[in-house]
Amino acid sequence: MERIRHFLKRKVEKDQLRDEDREAALARLQLSTELAAFADCDLVIEAIVEDLGAKTELFAELEQIVRPDCILATNTSALSVTEIAGATSSPERVVGMHFFNPAPLMPLVEIVRAELSSDEAVEAAYAVGDRMGKKPIRCHDTPGFVVNRILIPLLNDCIRTLDEARIAPEDLDTAMTAGAGWPMGPCTLVDLVGIDVHVHASEALYDKLREPRMAPPPRIVAMRNAGLLGRKSGRGFYVYEA
Repeated sequence: MERIRHFLKRKVEKDQLRDEDREAALARLQLSTELAAFADCDLVIEAIVEDLGAKTELFAELEQIVRPDCILATNTSALSVTEIAGATSSPERVVGMHFFNPAPLMPLVEIVRAELSSDEAVEAAYAVGDRMGKKPIRCHDTPGFVVNRILIPLLNDCIRTLDEARIAPEDLDTAMTAGAGWPMGPCTLVDLVGIDVHVHASEALYDKLREPRMAPPPRIVAMRNAGLLGRKSGRGFYVYEA
């Protein structure tokens, strides 16, 4: 609740939202730690830990709680939506809705069609993304979907260049913002996403595709193992104040 209050307050401060609309949104918000609270939902978007076993277990449980016409969406960034849907007896209502981090600010959401997703579920998820003010795109269930399939190996190349070109993170970020037009440097971006999240996504893509560029570089794996996770831990490629 506090995180949601914070993001809505920032929108008011930036004149992107009226204060009365913020208060109305908070009044509509209902929080619960019980799955039974989702019994009458039209759409449930799962955003738990990036672990296939945990997700399939949750979807199997959700299916017993929600209405037969409820759409079940997963926010996974790298796992197979088809495998997650396989945990249910009605995979046609399962789709991917991959929101980009931080979700309150980033406009893109990938609407992912699994092997058995129905047209109705895909189009309903797309419509919801559009109503949220996002920029939804449709794609099929392939490793990494669209953005991560392109971005993760590119970020891994950048991280390898740190050692190969003996360049400082600050200079690499400057090279990619001033020379390639990136809005944010690769080291800053990985720190924001979370080094552990990036390593996990890289490993998931490498397991599926076996392409060397998908594998996380040793440098970033060592950082993950040392607890240097970026902004969330206060230190990654850069040091952040608490």
